[in-house]
Amino acid sequence: MEGLDLNNGQLRLVLMLKLQQLQREQLPGLSYKNLEDVLTKLVWKRNRPRTLHDAVNDILSLTADQIVRFLSKQAIIDGYHQELSEFSDVIGGRNI
Repeated sequence: MEGLDLNNGQLRLVLMLKLQQLQREQLPGLSYKNLEDVLTKLVWKRNRPRTLHDAVNDILSLTADQIVRFLSKQAIIDGYHQELSEFSDVIGGRNI
């Protein structure tokens, strides 16, 4: 995929700053990986930004609501592809 690389040092700094803001204000359990997933699988799904300022604008404009909606949908999709036995600790079943 063309566009800016997520390993860019300046981009990683902006991601960390946004992550800390979200953790402090609304989403204490949010991880760096969660934030990366929202960007790569939702915001930049079709095209990654070509310039640093476009990427920074995308990151800083992310809202907690967008992140929660994406992660909720992702959890449903991931759960659909798992075996029932993988949920035994949640539903109180025996390990098979």
